[in-house]
Amino acid sequence: QVQLVESGGGLVQTGGSLRLSCTVSGGTFNRYTMGWFRQAPGKAREFVAAIIWSGGSTYAADSVKGRFIISRDNAKNTVTLQMNTLKPEDTGVYYCAAALLRTIRATQREYDYWGQGTQVTVSS
Repeated sequence: QVQLVESGGGLVQTGGSLRLSCTVSGGTFNRYTMGWFRQAPGKAREFVAAIIWSGGSTYAADSVKGRFIISRDNAKNTVTLQMNTLKPEDTGVYYCAAALLRTIRATQREYDYWGQGTQVTVSS
């Protein structure tokens, strides 16, 4: 059974940085495209960033481009989201997800496995 566990969330001031990690167990990590999604209070969950199995291609939502960096370490079964210049509107629960695909995907329904989420709060 594939399990995803996120870590690294917390409270940070505007302009600060956080680093989220997601560790995958129970599956073949380098078969998955990995993605990060987030859900702000009262809003639908939205795409943040994704990275293909090799790490050779990434894609990020316009709202985080230039501020967030997604990366992966296939030897450690881990995907990381480095979040810089954080804004209050980045507040939400951040979810890691895995898709059994070899290409970038930004649509939630195409992801097969999900973590429980980690809270990120950016204070103004």
